[in-house]
Order: sequence, then C-alpha cells, then structure tokens
Amino acid sequence: MRSVLERMARAGYAPIHTQTAADAKASYEKGSGVLEVPKAPLARVEDFRIAASDGYAIPARLYAPSEEKLPALMYFHGGGFTIGSIDSHDILCRELSRLSGCAVVSVGYRLAPEFRFPTAFGDAWDALQWLGAHGGERGLRTDRMAVGGDSAGGTLAATCAILARDAGLPVALQLLFYPGCAATTDAPSHTRYAQGLVLEQEHIDWFFDQFIARGNRADWRFAPLEAPDVEGVAPAWFGLAECDPLVDDGIAYADKLRAAGVAVDLEIYRGVTHEFIKMGRALPEARQAHSDAARALASALTP
Repeated sequence: MRSVLERMARAGYAPIHTQTAADAKASYEKGSGVLEVPKAPLARVEDFRIAASDGYAIPARLYAPSEEKLPALMYFHGGGFTIGSIDSHDILCRELSRLSGCAVVSVGYRLAPEFRFPTAFGDAWDALQWLGAHGGERGLRTDRMAVGGDSAGGTLAATCAILARDAGLPVALQLLFYPGCAATTDAPSHTRYAQGLVLEQEHIDWFFDQFIARGNRADWRFAPLEAPDVEGVAPAWFGLAECDPLVDDGIAYADKLRAAGVAVDLEIYRGVTHEFIKMGRALPEARQAHSDAARALASALTP
C-alpha cells in the first residue's frame, strides 16, 4: 500500500477537490483501471436500460458466468455520488460474478452536481424494484437477490436494503465495501486518516458539497446511521479498509445492525486505504476481499 501511495504521489495528479466536477469525472475514468486485476471473460456481458419512475432510462450492465438462470447482485459503484461509472467498476463486477457464480447487475445512477440528492437514491431504488419485478425477463432469478456497492454505492445499497424490507423484496444480503454511513465527519477515523491516504477529508467535503445541501445530511437515505429502524433488514457483509476516514462510520453501522438483531459479517482489511478493492494487481488484500465478498454472496444466494 505504501508503494502504491508513493507512485500516486509521484504521478502528480491534481487532487479531486481542486478540479471541476467534469474534470474529476474524466480523470477518475482515465485512472480507474490502472491497478485492477486482468479483465475476466464471462459468458454474458450485456448493456441495457432500466426505466426510472421519472422516465429516465438508467444504464445497466449484466454480468453472468453462465447462460443459466442465476440469482443476482445489484451493484452500485462508488465515487462520492459525483464520479465513477459502470465502466470504472467493470472489472470489480466481473470478479464478483466470476468468483461467486452469481449474476451481477451494475447500475449507472445519475450523478452530482447535475443531479443532486435524492436523485441517486431514487435511481437505485427504481433499479432494485425492476430486478424484483422484471429480472426474469433478463434470465435472472427473482426469488433471492442481493444489493451491494462501494463507498457512496454502499450507502445506496444500505438504503435500498431498508426500503426492500419495507416493500417485501427478497433481499438476502447487503454487500457493503467501506460504505458512507454518517451525516457528519466527526468520528475519530476522519481525523486519524484525513491526509495522504487516497480519500482525504477535503475530498469528502468536496463530494458532500457537490451532492447534498448541509440541511439534508441527516436524512437517513444519505446517512444510514440516522435510520430510525433497521430491524429485519437483510444480513450484511462489510469489507472495510483500516486506513480509511470512513472506517469508524462503517463499524458504527455494523454495530447498529447487530443491535437490531441483523446478522453481520465484518472484515477489516489491515494496512489498506479506501478504494483498495480496485487495486488487485498491487494488493493481495484486494484479491482477498473479492474472494471473501464472493463467498458471502454465493452463500446468501445459492444456499
């Protein structure tokens, strides 16, 4: 991890918080695959669209390791609700599908600053409802499903798990890589890991400002730690990075779920930073996290 950080520093990229949103999106896409594992071939990789409730056609990509009718993980990419895409998380989704034997549906929800809170949450929930109602039309099983994501995508997944409970959707697992869970940045890890470790506190502040007004940040859809009731939500698998400003918030949300009687499996990968799961070429911890998450997914969806 130290070597990766040194190489990133030598590359001299402008920090995200000093760029325009458009430039930040472009630079992230350009560099997102540099440290990824090789792209895995799969039997099915299909692009399509999902109709949102306001008529928008949400981009989606289906990954499946076989032509069989498989249960699916609906996946939301990270990027602070502002950057990232289906393409930037293509290899990660391929790995989760390949290793688990399940299908993955990656969702290109609308991003800030053009689309601010709560548009991303509406897109995510519309997509999950589509999977439950129409997944069979894509050759997917709809009797058991999972929802997951990394960082901001983990926030979307956690929110969808709560909504799915209320709607009676058969979500068997929420798969959360270092999710954003808190309305504030007060936890000690936000100070301890504020500088020099990929996701800096200034980046978080910038993402927040792009996406959501300060007065809305206590909304539980943005901050699942504020949810009034999480009893009965799907079991959760957490993959957290030790050296990450968000690690304490992730632990706190896992504790909240456990206190409500929800089964939780929590892994903290030592010595790595936010975004580590996209660094499998350099970090064995990333490859381990892929395998651990896929094992949890297979156990939940193909018991």
